[in-house]
Amino acid sequence: MDKLLYIGVGGFFGANARYLLSVWANGLLAPRWGNFPYGTLIVNVAGSFGLALFGAWLGARAGMSPELRLFLGAGFFGAFTTFSTFANESLTLNSEGGTALLLLNVLLNNGLCLLAVGLGLFLGHRLMGAA
Repeated sequence: MDKLLYIGVGGFFGANARYLLSVWANGLLAPRWGNFPYGTLIVNVAGSFGLALFGAWLGARAGMSPELRLFLGAGFFGAFTTFSTFANESLTLNSEGGTALLLLNVLLNNGLCLLAVGLGLFLGHRLMGAA
């Protein structure tokens, strides 16, 4: 039961951080560059980077508590990133803006998230002394 508490508390913070960052990003970027799910893209890329960086850092430190791993990994980053919102927004883009916007969203989310994971792992290994 304690495991669920760590995940739930981390998820609370991750979900709220996602909401606040998405609202801020969409409010800032949509008026300048048009309607696009900027917030979801930013949280997915940032969350992919953060989870990879955190994972590499934790991997180098075997003494790190499993509670912290659950709180940050499954809880915070699990709630911070969002595949379901990405999928829903992609189909909405298709119906409202056409296939080009759908494809752009899919390519940006997948491509940038993969790059962010690679960068997070690289930095975790190099800057934090992971093996």
